[in-house]
Amino acid sequence: MGLLKLKTDLQRSHMPVTYRAWPEGEAPSLPFICYLANGNNPLFADGGVYYTSQSVRVELYTRLKDPAAEAAVEAALSDYHWKKYPDDYISSEQCYLILYEVEV
Repeated sequence: MGLLKLKTDLQRSHMPVTYRAWPEGEAPSLPFICYLANGNNPLFADGGVYYTSQSVRVELYTRLKDPAAEAAVEAALSDYHWKKYPDDYISSEQCYLILYEVEV
């Protein structure tokens, strides 16, 4: 599973999805999803790298606390091992950020 499959899976949420950030002035109305590579996690065995997975941040932005949007993201991530962090309010943007971490 790679970044391309992750994007396709996130699009099943029926929310706009982009890598990292929307171009200046082109962000759609909330809710929307941004995802970005966050490093890799190599597994070493027998003196070398046996397997590498990529850590990815999936960021859900909503105007209000939106359990339905969160459920849609979680359904889209059903093929992945993911971790969800407590939501954070971004006062300068007047929106909530719900962060998920997945490995692809």
